[in-house]
Amino acid sequence: MSGNILIIDDEIKLLKLLGMILSQENFNVKEASTARSAMTMLEQYEFDVVLSDVRLPDAFGVELVKSIKTKYPQLEIILMTAFGNITDAVQAMKNGAYDYLVKGDDNEKIIPLVYKALDKVKDNKSRVVQQVMTKGFDQIIGKSPLILQAKKLAEKVALTDAAVLLTGETGTGKEVFASAIHEGSDRKKNSFVAINCSAFSKEILESELFGHKQGAFTGALKDKKGLIEEANGGTLFLDEIGEMPIELQAKLLRVLETREFIKMGETKVSKSDFRLIAATNRDLIDEIKQGNFREDLYFRLNVFEITLPPLRERKEDLKAIAKHFIDIFSHKLHLTAVQVNPDYYKVLERNDWKGNIRELRNAVERSLILMDNNILDAESLPHYSEKAVPESDSLSIRSLEKIHIQKVLQYTKGNKAEAARLLEIGIATLYRKLEEYGLK
Repeated sequence: MSGNILIIDDEIKLLKLLGMILSQENFNVKEASTARSAMTMLEQYEFDVVLSDVRLPDAFGVELVKSIKTKYPQLEIILMTAFGNITDAVQAMKNGAYDYLVKGDDNEKIIPLVYKALDKVKDNKSRVVQQVMTKGFDQIIGKSPLILQAKKLAEKVALTDAAVLLTGETGTGKEVFASAIHEGSDRKKNSFVAINCSAFSKEILESELFGHKQGAFTGALKDKKGLIEEANGGTLFLDEIGEMPIELQAKLLRVLETREFIKMGETKVSKSDFRLIAATNRDLIDEIKQGNFREDLYFRLNVFEITLPPLRERKEDLKAIAKHFIDIFSHKLHLTAVQVNPDYYKVLERNDWKGNIRELRNAVERSLILMDNNILDAESLPHYSEKAVPESDSLSIRSLEKIHIQKVLQYTKGNKAEAARLLEIGIATLYRKLEEYGLK
């Protein structure tokens, strides 16, 4: 097990000695001689465990524990002192310290204690991943004014049964908002049912929404419940509703007005009480003018509109969102002690993220696959890093692309469809590149 360790001690000889001992255990070690420099390092790098002296020139270690744990709750802290003091030890533990050591008492205790602290960190991160995977408004990350405004509107409308229209560019988190609104409503104990209207042909979309009877069409081998029926008592989320065929729009409008529907191949009327949330990245007013969207359906949907901001307009949230995805994919890929260099976030901040949060999510996942020595840096982001892709050397670009594809294929264990998804290219394009680089 490797880990990122920060040692804080103003005794330079001891600082270097501890650094050497821990480095020999293959830990990534950084050193600080003051509390102030330590706090700066904590802002710049990702650490798992801190070993800190109690008597520092600019802080009392017992109080420093409290400050660090407030900002970095998943991090574990081991205090060291040359003067054993029960009162300090008790207060340190109350403030969140993992343990308390007396210097020189038994230096052999340090290494096993660090390993135990790392195990605790791993458990902490697992719980964080479980928390971030839960539904609700806590899953909406960010403190920028635009996202806070959208979140506030969503929290208010969640308490009602009003139809909601979520607008904004692709990848801005519309389904996350829809799920959060459902979880914040009185319908949360019932189903949240979602469908992307652009993913199906007219016939299949109609069957998915309304359901069908056996024999209603070729291939209808048995009765099928539609999503409108499945959403009874809960919430129906129609993503990319601007892509819905205009013939189906009339049927949807009737359901919204009467709460009644007829399955394909059936004459009996069924009922469903559901709350509708719709989303689109299109300008529906423009679609109405072009005859692609019904005006009466638009007004029925647009009872309460929430526009989600693109990522480029909320860059202050980017680091927090990236950290969220690093936690999720580190857990998924069974990675521990991933260290993030400041230049990694700088590269992320330079990009406009036209694909928004979805693009950022994919970039973080790829960078964890491509990183070396468990360190995320600029070179882990070849698509976005100017440093990693010299414009003056096209051969370097080809070489980098070949290595990138090889690493992704190695990660997917040769699964080309999954590799194409991660690379964000078509499967045919991947096969062409494999042939071009002699990787078949």
